[in-house]
Amino acid sequence: MPSANVGSVTPDAADPIKALYHKITWKLIPFLCFCYLAAYLDRINIGFAKLQMLDQLHFSETAFGLGAGLFFVGYILFEVPSNLVLEKVGAKLWIARIMITWGLLSTCTLFVSTSTQFYVLRFLLGAAEAGFLPGVLFYLTTWFPTYRRGRIIALFMIGLPLSSVIGGPLSGWIMGHFDQTTGLRGWQWLFLIEGVPSVLLGVLTFWALPNAPKEAKWLNSSEQTLLEGELRLDDAEGKDSKHGFRDGFFNLKVWMLGGIDFSILLSAYAMGFWMPTFIKNAGVTDTFHIGVLTALPSVAALIGMLMIGASSDRRRERRWHIIVPFWIGALAMAASPFFTHNVVATVALFAIASAAIIGAVPVFFSLPATFLKGRAAATGFALACSLANIAGLVSNSMMGIAIDVTGSSAGALWFFAGCLLLSSLLVVALPAKLVNR
Repeated sequence: MPSANVGSVTPDAADPIKALYHKITWKLIPFLCFCYLAAYLDRINIGFAKLQMLDQLHFSETAFGLGAGLFFVGYILFEVPSNLVLEKVGAKLWIARIMITWGLLSTCTLFVSTSTQFYVLRFLLGAAEAGFLPGVLFYLTTWFPTYRRGRIIALFMIGLPLSSVIGGPLSGWIMGHFDQTTGLRGWQWLFLIEGVPSVLLGVLTFWALPNAPKEAKWLNSSEQTLLEGELRLDDAEGKDSKHGFRDGFFNLKVWMLGGIDFSILLSAYAMGFWMPTFIKNAGVTDTFHIGVLTALPSVAALIGMLMIGASSDRRRERRWHIIVPFWIGALAMAASPFFTHNVVATVALFAIASAAIIGAVPVFFSLPATFLKGRAAATGFALACSLANIAGLVSNSMMGIAIDVTGSSAGALWFFAGCLLLSSLLVVALPAKLVNR
């Protein structure tokens, strides 16, 4: 919080506050970022596995799209209950449980041989992962005041583009290098190797993640007192915030946020799950080269997240830091079908779309805690994510059907771009005085 709003805090006292948040950031964010990287990699590596498993298991594009989308059915059904459990039992236990179970289930995908098995495992994987993202976002509100959350959420969520920056080339290399080793195909090795880090990070959570500031052994008593004071000031600034379960669930603004995030995820999942296919259709056949090219839009997304998140915090402005990126991303998405056979144009347009759309995500996720606290915040984060993740089922199913029926993804991509433009109206409807903190 700027010094003008800190009351009795003097310029000399600003250094301890800065040092405190620097310490908290380095203790929590890198670990949580690696966890999110592992989570998202286990979610989207199916897009790389598709390059081999469709032919080997005789799946249609529609069957793949349905299976990829069923992940989100389990995710949606268990999102709110999972976050309420986290709020009750603590982040350490529940995040560890989430990571260990999803890592094991992701690894089990290597045994899939029928479409039914594929559907069941994807559903279970979604149920296992439910609550991770909203749980971490809620957890961060117990450490960082509102005015710092845009940048902090951006730092945490760079795990999302990093999962493609690292996972793209890695997935391509695994599938090409290990194919037929010990009788397993490349896509089976992919699930085996990439599922292990999630389990290991889940075990490490018991040592790396304190449930609350008062349990952090690396904070001394004066630092804990300083942090409590900062969070109390932030609560006082948001004195009209809601606190109960009903305040989070039956809140029109939360449902509006779910609609906005729905539009974000329609495009994000189209890029995350189908980018290897787009690049392959543009003429690239080597799996490692596809992986490298898939990483480029994710690098752009990483840069976009850091720049947009920092700019939003610096200006204390949230709405236009979402609206303008939505417009830019929608135009890039809408233009991409006209260049399906041009690798450079395809990668460039999706890089622009990723930088804009995914770049706005940290700003978006700073919004719920501007008007919700406590159990209402836990419920609101989870409900918004649940509503939004319906997009995972819609996006993947629409893409699969569009390609099977028309031979092109154009119709689906144009629909996703239109949703971004429409959702910008929902952003405008959010009161500026409420969210611009």
